[in-house]
Amino acid sequence: MGRPSRQDGPEPEKELSGEALAKEVARLIRLARRHWEAHENGACRAERDRALALYPGLRPEDKKRIPPALLVWLRYRSEKYFGEGRTPPGGPRKGGARKGGKAPKPRP
Repeated sequence: MGRPSRQDGPEPEKELSGEALAKEVARLIRLARRHWEAHENGACRAERDRALALYPGLRPEDKKRIPPALLVWLRYRSEKYFGEGRTPPGGPRKGGARKGGKAPKPRP
């Protein structure tokens, strides 16, 4: 019972700038990547969107503090899986393939 009570929900975000903002953007990208690897696409999208919202506020010298591997991952996922040209979830499949894989054999 010695633990302090914690209110539900995240803490309000503080105004970040400089190195703190760069660290937060990198943290959000890493978190999005963890969600992606765990096949948690909704959570991945949320963290990715938060990182993308903060990224324009970085100064050029702060953008250099974010590891290039994280930026490449973010760009690749943003364009390929979340971009405008992708097929929405549950949309039609290419080639007419069924969800189970092979098409059924015709009956003689």
